[in-house]
Amino acid sequence: MLISHVLIGTVPSLLLQLLGLVALALSLWALVDCLRTKPADFERMDKRTKGFWVGITLAATVVSALFVLAPVVGFFLIFELAATTGAGVYLADVRPAVSGARRGGKRNRGPSGSW
Repeated sequence: MLISHVLIGTVPSLLLQLLGLVALALSLWALVDCLRTKPADFERMDKRTKGFWVGITLAATVVSALFVLAPVVGFFLIFELAATTGAGVYLADVRPAVSGARRGGKRNRGPSGSW
């Protein structure tokens, strides 16, 4: 009976630890990609400034690292979710746009030129 109580308490904490590691990996990926991108690419694609996105992804990385070190389910979980969302927005929206700018892409170009 004691073993079942230990396993029930362990599985959720291991799951939280695993999810925290995934969030940390995503945040680190976003931060490294953001640091490697030229500031002009952000401005060319109207995606705020490089400093803004470095701040968002750096904060996401710090919060995710703190969550991995001490996974607290209470109020701090809201910060972890917000941090992961910020890194996710960078990876899903900003990164594809600025990588298009790196390849020489233009904004608002249709089949017959600018809209």
